Amino acid sequence: MKTPFSAEASGPSAGSSSGPLSGIRVIEIGHMLMGPYCGMLLADLGAEVIKIEPPEGDIGRSISPHMIGPHNAYFASLNRSKQSVVLDLASEAGRHALAALVRDSHALITNLRPSAIQKLGLTYNRLRVHNERIVCVAMTGFGLDSPHAELPAYDYVIQALTGIMNLTGDPDGPPTKAGYSAVDNSTGMMGAVGLLAKIVEGRGGQVDIAMFDVMVSQLNYLAGAVLNGGETVRRHALSSHPYIVPAQLFRTRDDWLMIFITHDNFWRIFAQRVGHPEWITQPGFATMAERRVQRAIVIDALSAMFARETTQHWLDLLASSGVVVSRLASIEEALASAQVQAREMVVEIQSEAGPLKVVGNPIRIDGVRTRYDVPPLLGEHTAAWCSEVPT
Repeated sequence: MKTPFSAEASGPSAGSSSGPLSGIRVIEIGHMLMGPYCGMLLADLGAEVIKIEPPEGDIGRSISPHMIGPHNAYFASLNRSKQSVVLDLASEAGRHALAALVRDSHALITNLRPSAIQKLGLTYNRLRVHNERIVCVAMTGFGLDSPHAELPAYDYVIQALTGIMNLTGDPDGPPTKAGYSAVDNSTGMMGAVGLLAKIVEGRGGQVDIAMFDVMVSQLNYLAGAVLNGGETVRRHALSSHPYIVPAQLFRTRDDWLMIFITHDNFWRIFAQRVGHPEWITQPGFATMAERRVQRAIVIDALSAMFARETTQHWLDLLASSGVVVSRLASIEEALASAQVQAREMVVEIQSEAGPLKVVGNPIRIDGVRTRYDVPPLLGEHTAAWCSEVPT
Protein backbone atom coordinates (compact mmCIF):
# COMPACT_ATOMS: atom_id res chain seq x y z
CA MET A 1 0.00 0.00 0.00
CA LYS A 2 1.34 3.45 -0.95
CA THR A 3 1.36 4.90 2.54
CA PRO A 4 3.55 4.82 5.66
CA PHE A 5 0.76 2.85 7.33
CA SER A 6 1.45 -0.85 7.54
CA ALA A 7 -2.13 -2.15 7.68
CA GLU A 8 -3.61 -3.09 4.32
CA ALA A 9 -7.00 -1.60 3.57
CA SER A 10 -9.85 -4.04 3.30
CA GLY A 11 -13.48 -3.69 2.33
CA PRO A 12 -15.92 -4.02 -0.53
CA SER A 13 -14.06 -1.64 -2.87
CA ALA A 14 -10.48 -1.83 -1.67
CA GLY A 15 -8.03 -1.19 -4.49
CA SER A 16 -10.68 0.02 -6.97
CA SER A 17 -9.67 3.70 -6.94
CA SER A 18 -6.84 5.33 -8.85
CA GLY A 19 -4.68 8.37 -8.22
CA PRO A 20 -1.88 9.31 -5.84
CA LEU A 21 -4.07 8.66 -2.78
CA SER A 22 -5.17 5.21 -3.92
CA GLY A 23 -5.06 2.92 -0.88
CA ILE A 24 -5.95 5.70 1.57
CA ARG A 25 -9.31 5.29 3.28
CA VAL A 26 -11.00 8.33 4.83
CA ILE A 27 -14.15 8.43 6.93
CA GLU A 28 -16.09 11.67 6.51
CA ILE A 29 -18.60 12.76 9.15
CA GLY A 30 -19.71 16.17 8.00
CA HIS A 31 -22.44 18.16 6.40
CA MET A 32 -23.08 20.99 3.96
CA LEU A 33 -19.78 22.40 2.66
CA MET A 34 -16.51 22.50 4.63
CA GLY A 35 -16.14 18.84 5.60
CA PRO A 36 -17.64 17.44 2.38
CA TYR A 37 -15.37 19.70 0.26
CA CYS A 38 -12.32 18.40 2.13
CA GLY A 39 -13.48 14.81 1.58
CA MET A 40 -14.20 15.40 -2.10
CA LEU A 41 -10.73 16.83 -2.76
CA LEU A 42 -9.26 13.66 -1.27
CA ALA A 43 -11.64 11.43 -3.25
CA ASP A 44 -10.68 13.21 -6.49
CA LEU A 45 -7.06 12.31 -5.77
CA GLY A 46 -7.90 8.64 -5.37
CA ALA A 47 -8.74 8.25 -1.68
CA GLU A 48 -11.63 5.98 -0.77
CA VAL A 49 -14.02 8.27 1.13
CA ILE A 50 -16.80 6.73 3.22
CA LYS A 51 -19.37 9.37 4.08
CA ILE A 52 -21.22 8.64 7.32
CA GLU A 53 -24.68 10.20 7.29
CA PRO A 54 -27.50 10.29 9.86
CA PRO A 55 -30.75 8.58 8.87
CA GLU A 56 -32.13 11.88 7.55
CA GLY A 57 -28.99 12.47 5.46
CA ASP A 58 -26.60 15.36 5.00
CA ILE A 59 -28.44 18.71 5.05
CA GLY A 60 -26.77 19.40 1.71
CA ARG A 61 -29.03 16.84 0.04
CA SER A 62 -31.94 19.29 0.15
CA ILE A 63 -30.41 22.78 -0.12
CA SER A 64 -30.46 23.39 -3.87
CA PRO A 65 -33.72 23.70 -5.85
CA HIS A 66 -31.96 22.01 -8.79
CA MET A 67 -32.19 18.25 -9.23
CA ILE A 68 -30.82 15.78 -11.80
CA GLY A 69 -32.97 12.76 -11.06
CA PRO A 70 -32.29 11.85 -7.40
CA HIS A 71 -29.17 14.05 -7.24
CA ASN A 72 -29.37 17.49 -5.64
CA ALA A 73 -27.03 19.92 -7.44
CA TYR A 74 -25.64 21.38 -4.19
CA PHE A 75 -24.90 17.96 -2.74
CA ALA A 76 -23.44 16.68 -6.01
CA SER A 77 -21.01 19.61 -6.18
CA LEU A 78 -19.41 18.49 -2.91
CA ASN A 79 -19.86 14.74 -2.66
CA ARG A 80 -18.94 13.04 -5.93
CA SER A 81 -16.95 9.80 -5.87
CA LYS A 82 -17.84 8.96 -2.25
CA GLN A 83 -19.72 6.10 -0.62
CA SER A 84 -22.66 6.73 1.72
CA VAL A 85 -23.18 4.76 4.92
CA VAL A 86 -26.10 5.61 7.19
CA LEU A 87 -25.36 5.25 10.91
CA ASP A 88 -26.96 6.63 14.04
CA LEU A 89 -23.77 7.51 15.90
CA ALA A 90 -25.73 8.25 19.07
CA SER A 91 -26.70 4.57 19.30
CA GLU A 92 -24.58 1.68 20.53
CA ALA A 93 -24.99 -0.10 17.19
CA GLY A 94 -23.81 2.99 15.33
CA ARG A 95 -20.76 3.32 17.55
CA HIS A 96 -19.86 -0.34 16.99
CA ALA A 97 -20.17 0.09 13.23
CA LEU A 98 -18.00 3.21 13.29
CA ALA A 99 -15.34 1.45 15.37
CA ALA A 100 -15.18 -1.33 12.77
CA LEU A 101 -14.64 1.23 10.00
CA VAL A 102 -12.01 3.10 12.01
CA ARG A 103 -9.95 -0.08 12.44
CA ASP A 104 -9.25 -0.26 8.71
CA SER A 105 -9.14 3.46 7.88
CA HIS A 106 -6.33 5.98 7.73
CA ALA A 107 -8.21 9.13 8.67
CA LEU A 108 -11.47 10.60 9.89
CA ILE A 109 -12.61 14.12 9.03
CA THR A 110 -15.48 16.00 10.60
CA ASN A 111 -16.92 19.50 10.68
CA LEU A 112 -19.41 19.03 13.48
CA ARG A 113 -19.43 21.40 16.46
CA PRO A 114 -16.83 20.65 19.18
CA SER A 115 -19.49 19.50 21.66
CA ALA A 116 -20.88 17.03 19.10
CA ILE A 117 -17.38 15.83 18.19
CA GLN A 118 -16.65 15.15 21.85
CA LYS A 119 -20.04 13.59 22.54
CA LEU A 120 -19.78 11.21 19.58
CA GLY A 121 -16.15 10.33 20.37
CA LEU A 122 -14.72 11.55 17.06
CA THR A 123 -11.33 12.59 18.46
CA TYR A 124 -8.01 10.79 18.29
CA ASN A 125 -7.98 10.22 22.06
CA ARG A 126 -11.26 8.32 21.79
CA LEU A 127 -10.60 6.44 18.54
CA ARG A 128 -6.98 5.42 19.05
CA VAL A 129 -8.14 2.33 20.96
CA HIS A 130 -9.44 1.01 17.64
CA ASN A 131 -6.56 2.22 15.46
CA GLU A 132 -3.45 3.88 16.90
CA ARG A 133 -2.54 5.34 13.51
CA ILE A 134 -5.87 6.97 12.71
CA VAL A 135 -5.58 10.67 11.80
CA CYS A 136 -8.52 12.68 13.13
CA VAL A 137 -9.18 16.05 11.50
CA ALA A 138 -11.64 18.39 13.19
CA MET A 139 -12.67 21.49 11.23
CA THR A 140 -14.64 23.80 13.49
CA GLY A 141 -15.41 27.49 13.82
CA PHE A 142 -13.01 28.38 16.62
CA GLY A 143 -11.09 25.19 17.39
CA LEU A 144 -11.75 22.22 19.62
CA ASP A 145 -10.57 24.09 22.70
CA SER A 146 -10.90 27.89 22.81
CA PRO A 147 -12.97 30.52 24.63
CA HIS A 148 -15.36 30.63 21.67
CA ALA A 149 -15.32 26.92 20.82
CA GLU A 150 -19.08 26.44 21.19
CA LEU A 151 -20.22 29.61 19.46
CA PRO A 152 -22.12 29.02 16.22
CA ALA A 153 -19.83 29.53 13.24
CA TYR A 154 -20.74 29.87 9.62
CA ASP A 155 -18.87 31.31 6.66
CA TYR A 156 -20.74 34.63 7.03
CA VAL A 157 -19.92 34.90 10.73
CA ILE A 158 -16.20 34.20 10.30
CA GLN A 159 -15.94 36.73 7.47
CA ALA A 160 -17.51 39.27 9.83
CA LEU A 161 -15.32 38.44 12.83
CA THR A 162 -11.94 38.31 11.07
CA GLY A 163 -12.26 41.72 9.40
CA ILE A 164 -12.66 40.28 5.90
CA MET A 165 -16.18 41.62 5.50
CA ASN A 166 -15.01 45.02 6.73
CA LEU A 167 -12.29 45.03 4.05
CA THR A 168 -14.65 44.26 1.19
CA GLY A 169 -16.80 46.71 -0.75
CA ASP A 170 -16.55 50.41 -1.56
CA PRO A 171 -15.58 52.87 1.20
CA ASP A 172 -18.97 54.61 1.11
CA GLY A 173 -20.97 51.38 0.99
CA PRO A 174 -21.74 48.71 3.58
CA PRO A 175 -19.28 45.94 4.50
CA THR A 176 -19.65 43.11 2.01
CA LYS A 177 -19.06 39.35 2.15
CA ALA A 178 -17.10 37.54 -0.50
CA GLY A 179 -19.43 36.35 -3.25
CA TYR A 180 -18.79 32.66 -2.55
CA SER A 181 -18.05 30.49 0.50
CA ALA A 182 -14.42 31.58 0.89
CA VAL A 183 -14.13 30.48 4.54
CA ASP A 184 -15.67 27.03 4.15
CA ASN A 185 -13.65 26.26 1.03
CA SER A 186 -10.37 27.54 2.51
CA THR A 187 -10.87 25.54 5.69
CA GLY A 188 -11.69 22.39 3.71
CA MET A 189 -8.42 22.74 1.81
CA MET A 190 -6.48 23.28 5.05
CA GLY A 191 -8.14 20.17 6.45
CA ALA A 192 -6.85 18.16 3.50
CA VAL A 193 -3.34 19.59 3.95
CA GLY A 194 -3.31 18.76 7.66
CA LEU A 195 -4.56 15.24 7.03
CA LEU A 196 -1.95 14.56 4.35
CA ALA A 197 0.84 15.95 6.55
CA LYS A 198 0.02 13.35 9.20
CA ILE A 199 -0.33 10.60 6.59
CA VAL A 200 3.16 11.41 5.28
CA GLU A 201 4.50 11.44 8.83
CA GLY A 202 3.07 7.97 9.30
CA ARG A 203 1.67 8.60 12.77
CA GLY A 204 -1.85 8.98 14.05
CA GLY A 205 -3.00 12.05 15.93
CA GLN A 206 -5.39 14.94 16.17
CA VAL A 207 -5.49 17.78 13.62
CA ASP A 208 -7.40 20.81 14.94
CA ILE A 209 -8.32 23.42 12.31
CA ALA A 210 -10.43 26.49 13.08
CA MET A 211 -12.21 28.50 10.40
CA PHE A 212 -11.28 31.65 12.33
CA ASP A 213 -7.58 30.75 12.34
CA VAL A 214 -7.59 29.92 8.63
CA MET A 215 -8.95 33.32 7.67
CA VAL A 216 -6.66 35.21 10.06
CA SER A 217 -3.73 33.41 8.41
CA GLN A 218 -4.95 34.60 5.01
CA LEU A 219 -4.76 38.23 6.09
CA ASN A 220 -0.95 37.78 5.76
CA TYR A 221 0.46 41.06 4.34
CA LEU A 222 -2.50 43.10 5.59
CA ALA A 223 -1.98 41.73 9.09
CA GLY A 224 1.72 42.46 8.70
CA ALA A 225 0.94 46.13 8.03
CA VAL A 226 -1.17 46.35 11.18
CA LEU A 227 1.22 44.41 13.41
CA ASN A 228 4.46 46.00 12.22
CA GLY A 229 3.46 49.39 10.85
CA GLY A 230 0.49 50.33 12.98
CA GLU A 231 -1.50 50.79 9.78
CA THR A 232 -5.26 51.10 9.83
CA VAL A 233 -6.40 48.92 6.95
CA ARG A 234 -9.31 50.43 5.06
CA ARG A 235 -11.39 49.84 1.99
CA HIS A 236 -10.52 51.45 -1.33
CA ALA A 237 -12.95 52.22 -4.12
CA LEU A 238 -13.45 49.84 -7.04
CA SER A 239 -11.59 46.92 -5.45
CA SER A 240 -8.26 48.72 -5.60
CA HIS A 241 -5.07 47.33 -4.04
CA PRO A 242 -3.87 49.07 -0.86
CA TYR A 243 -0.32 49.58 -2.15
CA ILE A 244 -0.22 49.04 -5.92
CA VAL A 245 -1.53 51.90 -8.10
CA PRO A 246 -3.17 51.37 -10.54
CA ALA A 247 -4.57 47.97 -9.61
CA GLN A 248 -8.37 48.10 -9.69
CA LEU A 249 -11.53 48.22 -11.76
CA PHE A 250 -12.18 51.12 -14.11
CA ARG A 251 -15.40 52.12 -15.87
CA THR A 252 -15.12 52.17 -19.63
CA ARG A 253 -17.59 53.61 -22.10
CA ASP A 254 -19.61 50.38 -22.11
CA ASP A 255 -18.45 48.12 -19.29
CA TRP A 256 -15.59 47.49 -16.83
CA LEU A 257 -11.85 46.94 -17.14
CA MET A 258 -9.45 45.44 -14.60
CA ILE A 259 -5.89 46.83 -14.62
CA PHE A 260 -3.05 45.53 -12.44
CA ILE A 261 0.31 47.26 -12.99
CA THR A 262 2.77 45.77 -10.55
CA HIS A 263 5.99 47.63 -11.28
CA ASP A 264 7.39 50.69 -13.04
CA ASN A 265 8.56 48.94 -16.20
CA PHE A 266 4.98 47.92 -16.96
CA TRP A 267 3.86 51.46 -16.10
CA ARG A 268 6.21 52.88 -18.73
CA ILE A 269 4.89 50.45 -21.35
CA PHE A 270 1.31 51.27 -20.35
CA ALA A 271 1.86 55.03 -20.58
CA GLN A 272 3.32 54.71 -24.07
CA ARG A 273 0.53 52.43 -25.31
CA VAL A 274 -2.32 54.67 -24.08
CA GLY A 275 -0.73 57.80 -25.60
CA HIS A 276 0.46 59.47 -22.39
CA PRO A 277 4.28 59.23 -22.46
CA GLU A 278 4.43 62.26 -20.13
CA TRP A 279 3.26 60.00 -17.30
CA ILE A 280 6.61 58.21 -17.42
CA THR A 281 8.41 61.21 -15.90
CA GLN A 282 5.57 63.33 -14.51
CA PRO A 283 5.89 63.91 -10.73
CA GLY A 284 3.27 61.91 -8.85
CA PHE A 285 3.02 59.40 -11.72
CA ALA A 286 6.55 58.19 -12.48
CA THR A 287 7.16 55.62 -9.72
CA MET A 288 5.14 53.16 -7.68
CA ALA A 289 5.87 55.09 -4.49
CA GLU A 290 4.71 58.38 -6.07
CA ARG A 291 1.55 56.83 -7.47
CA ARG A 292 0.68 55.40 -4.08
CA VAL A 293 1.00 58.82 -2.43
CA GLN A 294 -0.87 60.57 -5.25
CA ARG A 295 -3.47 57.81 -5.68
CA ALA A 296 -6.46 60.14 -6.13
CA ILE A 297 -4.80 62.24 -8.84
CA VAL A 298 -3.55 59.20 -10.77
CA ILE A 299 -6.87 57.37 -10.57
CA ASP A 300 -8.84 60.45 -11.64
CA ALA A 301 -6.64 60.82 -14.73
CA LEU A 302 -6.94 57.14 -15.66
CA SER A 303 -10.68 57.06 -14.99
CA ALA A 304 -11.31 59.96 -17.38
CA MET A 305 -9.18 58.30 -20.04
CA PHE A 306 -10.74 54.82 -19.79
CA ALA A 307 -14.28 56.22 -19.86
CA ARG A 308 -13.76 57.59 -23.37
CA GLU A 309 -13.44 54.19 -25.09
CA THR A 310 -14.95 50.70 -24.90
CA THR A 311 -13.54 47.83 -22.90
CA GLN A 312 -12.66 45.98 -26.09
CA HIS A 313 -10.72 48.99 -27.35
CA TRP A 314 -8.49 48.94 -24.27
CA LEU A 315 -8.09 45.17 -24.39
CA ASP A 316 -7.00 45.33 -28.02
CA LEU A 317 -4.61 48.17 -27.30
CA LEU A 318 -2.95 46.58 -24.26
CA ALA A 319 -3.30 42.83 -24.85
CA SER A 320 0.14 42.32 -26.46
CA SER A 321 1.98 44.75 -24.16
CA GLY A 322 2.50 42.46 -21.17
CA VAL A 323 0.39 44.78 -19.03
CA VAL A 324 -2.08 42.80 -16.92
CA VAL A 325 -5.52 43.78 -18.17
CA SER A 326 -8.85 41.97 -18.21
CA ARG A 327 -12.53 42.45 -18.78
CA LEU A 328 -15.02 41.60 -16.04
CA ALA A 329 -16.74 38.24 -16.63
CA SER A 330 -19.83 36.71 -15.08
CA ILE A 331 -19.81 33.22 -13.58
CA GLU A 332 -21.80 32.04 -16.58
CA GLU A 333 -19.18 33.45 -18.96
CA ALA A 334 -16.31 31.96 -16.95
CA LEU A 335 -17.86 28.48 -16.95
CA ALA A 336 -18.43 28.66 -20.72
CA SER A 337 -14.96 30.04 -21.50
CA ALA A 338 -12.36 28.42 -23.72
CA GLN A 339 -9.98 28.36 -20.74
CA VAL A 340 -12.39 26.25 -18.69
CA GLN A 341 -12.87 23.91 -21.64
CA ALA A 342 -9.14 23.58 -22.27
CA ARG A 343 -8.45 22.77 -18.63
CA GLU A 344 -11.52 20.47 -18.37
CA MET A 345 -12.77 22.39 -15.35
CA VAL A 346 -16.38 21.52 -16.10
CA VAL A 347 -16.97 17.80 -16.38
CA GLU A 348 -20.02 15.65 -16.94
CA ILE A 349 -20.70 12.65 -14.73
CA GLN A 350 -23.04 10.17 -16.36
CA SER A 351 -25.96 9.17 -14.16
CA GLU A 352 -29.12 7.19 -14.80
CA ALA A 353 -31.02 10.47 -14.94
CA GLY A 354 -28.65 12.02 -17.47
CA PRO A 355 -25.40 14.01 -17.34
CA LEU A 356 -24.57 15.69 -14.05
CA LYS A 357 -22.28 18.68 -14.55
CA VAL A 358 -19.75 19.53 -11.84
CA VAL A 359 -16.69 21.75 -11.48
CA GLY A 360 -13.51 19.70 -11.80
CA ASN A 361 -10.56 19.34 -9.46
CA PRO A 362 -7.85 21.98 -10.11
CA ILE A 363 -4.90 19.68 -9.29
CA ARG A 364 -3.15 18.32 -12.37
CA ILE A 365 -0.62 15.50 -11.93
CA ASP A 366 1.40 14.07 -14.81
CA GLY A 367 0.19 10.61 -15.77
CA VAL A 368 -2.97 10.79 -13.63
CA ARG A 369 -6.44 11.46 -14.97
CA THR A 370 -8.96 12.41 -12.31
CA ARG A 371 -11.91 10.05 -12.12
CA TYR A 372 -15.31 11.52 -11.33
CA ASP A 373 -18.14 9.26 -10.14
CA VAL A 374 -21.73 10.05 -9.25
CA PRO A 375 -22.46 11.20 -5.69
CA PRO A 376 -23.87 8.41 -3.55
CA LEU A 377 -27.54 7.97 -2.79
CA LEU A 378 -28.35 8.13 0.90
CA GLY A 379 -27.21 4.89 2.55
CA GLU A 380 -26.31 3.31 -0.79
CA HIS A 381 -23.28 1.50 0.67
CA THR A 382 -24.46 0.79 4.22
CA ALA A 383 -25.07 -2.92 3.66
CA ALA A 384 -21.72 -3.43 1.95
CA TRP A 385 -19.73 -1.86 4.77
CA CYS A 386 -21.79 -2.86 7.80
CA SER A 387 -23.00 -6.36 7.00
CA GLU A 388 -20.89 -7.96 9.74
CA VAL A 389 -21.53 -5.49 12.56
CA PRO A 390 -24.66 -4.27 14.32
CA THR A 391 -26.37 -1.43 12.41
